[in-house]
Amino acid sequence: MLFPTIDFAIFFVAVFAVAWLIRPWHLWWRVFLVAASWFFYGFWEPKFVLLLVGSTAANWAMGYDLARMRGPDGLRRGGKWFLGFGVAANLSTLAWFKYYGFFAAEMVGAFDRVGVDLPLPLMEITLPVAISFFTFHAISYLVDIARGDVEPMGPLDFALYLSFFPHLVAGPIVRVTEFAPQLREPMRQRVIDAAPAFQLILFGLFKKVVISSYLATEIADPVFASPGTHSSFEVLVGVYAYAIQIYADFSGYTDIAIGCALLLGLRFPQNFDAPYRALSIQDFWRRWHMTLSRWLRDYLYIPLGGNRGTKAFIYRNLVLTMVLGGLWHGAAWTFIVWGAIHGFGLVIEREIRERTSLTLGRATAVVQWVVTFNVVCLAWVFFRAETFGTAWEILGRMWTAWGEASPAVTPVMLAVIAGSILVQFLPRTLGNRVQVEFSRLAPAAQAATLAVGLVAIDVFGPEGVAPFIYFQF
Repeated sequence: MLFPTIDFAIFFVAVFAVAWLIRPWHLWWRVFLVAASWFFYGFWEPKFVLLLVGSTAANWAMGYDLARMRGPDGLRRGGKWFLGFGVAANLSTLAWFKYYGFFAAEMVGAFDRVGVDLPLPLMEITLPVAISFFTFHAISYLVDIARGDVEPMGPLDFALYLSFFPHLVAGPIVRVTEFAPQLREPMRQRVIDAAPAFQLILFGLFKKVVISSYLATEIADPVFASPGTHSSFEVLVGVYAYAIQIYADFSGYTDIAIGCALLLGLRFPQNFDAPYRALSIQDFWRRWHMTLSRWLRDYLYIPLGGNRGTKAFIYRNLVLTMVLGGLWHGAAWTFIVWGAIHGFGLVIEREIRERTSLTLGRATAVVQWVVTFNVVCLAWVFFRAETFGTAWEILGRMWTAWGEASPAVTPVMLAVIAGSILVQFLPRTLGNRVQVEFSRLAPAAQAATLAVGLVAIDVFGPEGVAPFIYFQF
């Protein structure tokens, strides 16, 4: 069951061993990690390494020029135009690979419906893995330099920042202000506590290989593939299962990424904080994919005007930010609807807060949690469904097939879903205590514990493990 992770494990062990053998020579440590990251990216499709290298070179040069255009009072004349050019160049590259096919097909179809033959070529364009993530990293770098928040990085440091393999393919989105200062720390003075790193990697593997893969195989994938063959109860459980699946999948990857970076001496920001205990959509986005939420806030919502202006203007900014956040996930109307549900959810919550003065008692909190969780799950239907037809069929099937047999739903499945939700309500101090106690164990005891954990993951994980969901974004 663990076989799909073996190649990466061998790669990481080799990188870890060489990186720590040469770490006293800071320059060669960086050179090696950049080369390893490019090799890691090229393992999927070698030709796209040129895209990553080209993006690195172009954005480093633009960042260097932007810094020269910056004065005591901000960007000098022409600097804003140059920043706009840099952001547009990154977005144009992203748009070509990720959105051209979608918008070209939509435009051709729209003109065809009014009897006009639009001579726009339709073509299948291979989407490079991780293009959304390294594009967002590059844009934030240029904007932060223009704002005066950071100084330009050296070319080698910037190449490592943009391509560092733990966060390259699926985040978290690491800011320059979080990454660059760590590269200036003397390597000889770093003390790495490996215990939390190994614990994160183990938990990440468990969430992905056991929880996510089990729920996907047993209920979520069958329900979304053929909702009409399932009872209402099975469809409802399938939707809840997908909510847990995508959380376990994405947060599992994040745990592994953060753990791998820790072993190499670099710290990543937290990306999840028990999102399914949220009491509002706003609270959910403070807990879910936190680095993307902050990116959208700082580089999209605030530049759009943020909370400044009339109520209608603020609400427009909220909806537009979330719709574009949905479009970032994929070139499909279903992703746009997913973002719109969250955007209008934020607007409705804001309006309710302004019109009422509810105190957060226990009963009120329960109602808020139930509403928030189900709105999030409703949005996940559109996120997961391949087409609107499938999404509407799933939503309709929830109401039209009650009383039918539900053999796909098992007590174990319900326990996994319920347990995955309930564990998010445990106090954070409990997890911290587990980490502290594990760190206190002797190295041999730690190794034995990890070995037992890996065996358990292999035993309980299903045959075959699907790729991480966020690899496609």
